[in-house]
Amino acid sequence: MIKNITSHLILALALVLSGCGQDHQANVSIRLAHGLDIQHPVHKSLQYMDQQLQTISSGQMRLEIYPSGQLGSEREIIELLQIGTLGMTKVSASSLEAFVPEMKVFSVPYLFNDQAHYWKTLDSDIGKALLDAGLEYRVKGLGYFDAGSRSFYTTAKKVEQPADLNGLKIRVMNSQSAVDMVNTIGGAATPVSWGELYTALQQGIVEGAENNPPSFFYSKHYEVSKYFLLDEHTSIPDIIIIGTHLWNKLSEQQRHWLNEAMTRATHYQKELWAESTKMSLQKIQEAGVEVLVADKTLFQNSVQPMYQQLQGQPLGELVNDIKALGALQ
Repeated sequence: MIKNITSHLILALALVLSGCGQDHQANVSIRLAHGLDIQHPVHKSLQYMDQQLQTISSGQMRLEIYPSGQLGSEREIIELLQIGTLGMTKVSASSLEAFVPEMKVFSVPYLFNDQAHYWKTLDSDIGKALLDAGLEYRVKGLGYFDAGSRSFYTTAKKVEQPADLNGLKIRVMNSQSAVDMVNTIGGAATPVSWGELYTALQQGIVEGAENNPPSFFYSKHYEVSKYFLLDEHTSIPDIIIIGTHLWNKLSEQQRHWLNEAMTRATHYQKELWAESTKMSLQKIQEAGVEVLVADKTLFQNSVQPMYQQLQGQPLGELVNDIKALGALQ
C-alpha cells in the first residue's frame, strides 16, 4: 500500500514539474486520469473526446490520458484535481459523494423508471445543477457518461430475491449510500477497492458484488462469480470533471471547444455503452455465468425504509423532483 501511494505521488510530482501548459496563448494539453482498463468503453470514449477536441480546436487543445489507475484510486485522483496537480478525470458519481453531497441522489435505489427517465434527468436543469454542485469543492462537472445499471453478482449462491442476500458479504464502493442500500436489503455491505475485488471474490473475503455488465466482463469477475442477477438497483452515471484551477484559466473559446468535445463524446459513449452491455451479457453467458432476471417489485419494496428516511430532507426533495420528471414521460 505504501509503495503504491509513493509511486502515485512521484508520478503526480513529475506531472507538476513538467509544467501546466495552460497559457491562453499556447497550445493546451490537459492531463486526464481514470481507473479503467484501456479496453473499457469509457476509455475509448475519452480517446474519442481527445480526437474531437483536437479537431474542434485545430490542434490547439488535447487530452493526455492516464488510464488503469496509474495515478491512484478515484478518491485520490479527485484530490489531485483539487490541489491543481491534474486537470480532468472520469469518476463515478458515487465517488463524488464524499466531496459533493448532492451526488448521493444517484445512489438512491430504483430512482429511475427506465433509460429515458435517466437521460431526461441528466439533460434537465437538475442534471446541469448537479454538474455545478462541486464548484465550491474546486471541481466542475463537464458532462455525463452512461455507466448502465448496477446489479448483483455472486460467487456460489444464486440470488433471485432479497431474502437470498441475507447475511451475504457483498462488496460495495466506498460509499455510505451503497452500504446503506445493501444493508437495508439484508446483505452485509463490505467496502473493497476495485483493484482488490477479483482476489477478494476468489478467496471468499466477499461472496458477491454489484456492478454493470461491462465492468463485470472487462474485470473478468465472471471467472470467479457464476451468478449475475439483473435487478438494476441503481443507475449511477460517470461524470467527467475538471479542476476549477484549470477551468478558471481557460478562455471562453477554450471552454467552448471543451464543452463541444464533451457533448460529442457523450453521444458516442451512449452508443458504445449500449453495444458493450449487449456484448458483455452474451460473453459472460458463454463463459458459464447464469444470468437471472429479478422481480424488481420485490427489491423495490425492500428498500422503502431508505425512502422513508429521506422524507423532509433536502436529498428527499431532490428525489421527489426526479421522480416527478419520470411521471411526466
